[in-house]
Amino acid sequence: MTDLRSNPANGKETRRWCDSCGTLQLGPRCSVCGGTGREFEINSPGDIRPAFGDSVGIVEGLLRKAFGTCSPIEGCSLFFNKVPGEDRTDEVIAHGRVIAVLRFDLRADELQIELRQGGAEIFAPVATTNVVRIAGVSGHLKGKGVSGENVTECIGEFPAGAPLIVLKGQKVGPGTASVPSSSIRSQEKTVRIKDLDIPSGLPLSPKAGRDTFVRVNRTHLEKLERTGVSEIRSCLRPGIPLTVAFSGGKDSLAAYGLTEAASNDFDLLFTNTGLEFPETLEYVESFAKKHGRRLHMAEAGNGFRANVDIFGPPAKDFRWCCKVCKLGPITDLIAHDFPKGTVTTEGNRALESFARSETKLSGRNPFIPNQEIVNPVRAWSAAEVWGYIWMRDLEYNPLYERDYERLGCYLCASCLASEWRNTARIHPEMYSDWEAYLHRYAREHGLPPEYVDMGFWRWKALPPKMRQLAKDLDLRTEPDGGSLSLRMLKGASVCTAGGYSAEAVVTLPSKVPFERLAEGLCTVGKVKSSPEYEIALVRTPDARAKVFGGGQVSVTAETEKDAERMFTSTVKALIRAGLCTSCGICEKACSKGAIRIKDGLHIDPSRCNACGKCEKSCMVVHYYDKIMAGRTVDIPKAQKPRRQPPKDNRNRGANRGRRPYGKDSRSGGNHRQR
Repeated sequence: MTDLRSNPANGKETRRWCDSCGTLQLGPRCSVCGGTGREFEINSPGDIRPAFGDSVGIVEGLLRKAFGTCSPIEGCSLFFNKVPGEDRTDEVIAHGRVIAVLRFDLRADELQIELRQGGAEIFAPVATTNVVRIAGVSGHLKGKGVSGENVTECIGEFPAGAPLIVLKGQKVGPGTASVPSSSIRSQEKTVRIKDLDIPSGLPLSPKAGRDTFVRVNRTHLEKLERTGVSEIRSCLRPGIPLTVAFSGGKDSLAAYGLTEAASNDFDLLFTNTGLEFPETLEYVESFAKKHGRRLHMAEAGNGFRANVDIFGPPAKDFRWCCKVCKLGPITDLIAHDFPKGTVTTEGNRALESFARSETKLSGRNPFIPNQEIVNPVRAWSAAEVWGYIWMRDLEYNPLYERDYERLGCYLCASCLASEWRNTARIHPEMYSDWEAYLHRYAREHGLPPEYVDMGFWRWKALPPKMRQLAKDLDLRTEPDGGSLSLRMLKGASVCTAGGYSAEAVVTLPSKVPFERLAEGLCTVGKVKSSPEYEIALVRTPDARAKVFGGGQVSVTAETEKDAERMFTSTVKALIRAGLCTSCGICEKACSKGAIRIKDGLHIDPSRCNACGKCEKSCMVVHYYDKIMAGRTVDIPKAQKPRRQPPKDNRNRGANRGRRPYGKDSRSGGNHRQR
């Protein structure tokens, strides 16, 4: 397998190129010529992948636009290597070197090409435009600006910001135009040099396609297959059905190929999230039919639409939709179709994301207790996945030919803005529908249009690159809290009656009967409630809480730590009951049979032992911090209630202040506000 270890000193990865055959070499030797290949460096993490279909045309078009020709790479083996950036940022690899960077500029809303040293070397002899020759400057010029008086020749017409090939004596390198070509000789700092060096003299590779790539790497790919097949067979369990999680993506397709080589007795699992590309649905169904495999399809229905107004747009760090639209339906399907459980091969890869960087061979899904997961391609690179697919001649999702790196739900927050623009080109009606919702959400939460247009909605907590972009553009990216809120009246502090206490008012956005909220508190401790007066008392060995229909939560305990723990547990239980998505995962996780999902969460107090397993499987609890971000407000000190806690008066607590949920104990009317 590919060595996934990076060089921590410079963030570089070493790969091999067969100059004789003209393509990437995955193993120690070329399967065609037997050569060891030439080493070259790419940036970490090094999940290199072949470019094909529309992707090749995009790169060729941008290079042709910039330099008047794309002849140095026509018909050649081309690869991408994803590197960090604001959005899509791919190193472009050809002839065994990084020749350019393909970048999606969020400000310009377009793909742009930036030449690198290797690209300047191979394009300099053939470029018909965007070429500048300089003289009269010396010393270290990398990263420096050059004055117009030092420009001795300018070939072609180009705008400011255009990529350039810079020539100086025998040296060549990439640069950028600081001004239009018409002003390049008359102004200061007209050319910025990225690099400048004597040409390396590396050979140009012969033309090569995917067939050559497979032939060069066949020995390596067959070894990967033998290892993967052996690992799958080692995880089989007598009497337990074997399945493949077949999402319609490349990684699950590679997992299918390995499973097919390991066993002929397995079914396919697929979850229709209701947000799938039509091409994906058609592909999955036709693939199963062609290969004679039974397809178990879980349906999420309108789960996403039913919850998006409550939780807001999903985000990379707030993927509530996955549990609602994927885990919930597949949990139900497995419980029904595989009552004894199932061993499932999946296409999880360590290089896909930081979250999957420590993926192991096997393990159990914490949300689906009767499913054992096997990850046979966990250490594969994307190039190995594609090489294996092509070697096995497995038909793949046609969307990969349309310049998609990854495939999932069409509106997934994890997709790139460049891919989202791609969706606008291919499925304008789907694109317009989600864009309309996002812009409406932005208006309702006091956010500028750029919150949508530049993709800030894709994060709950912005990463440094996007935080800096928002700062540079002076954009507000934090939405208003909406109707869900936690208004602190008093943090855990010394109580005049002894011990410690905490108080707050919880406002929920949806209508949930107080009886159900009281049932939800059973996961915290023993509950005694009065539906008539809308008050619930919760007791644990260390603390107790009072919850009123008006939304007030009051907690007391002997220690500050116990008060804080009781307060957090009580509020989480209320939020969970109030925002239940009816995904059903907690119902499957409860070994006592205490949970029933029917129009929301129902808990049987006589069965619940407050073990906490259901909370660990709950999407609302899992994302509690994200859900409550910006929704917790401290009451101004001047308005804080006096330290003496109110007497245990049911009506007084129920009628205090605003009534975010529950019935008014005086009139019986429902005062919940959306």
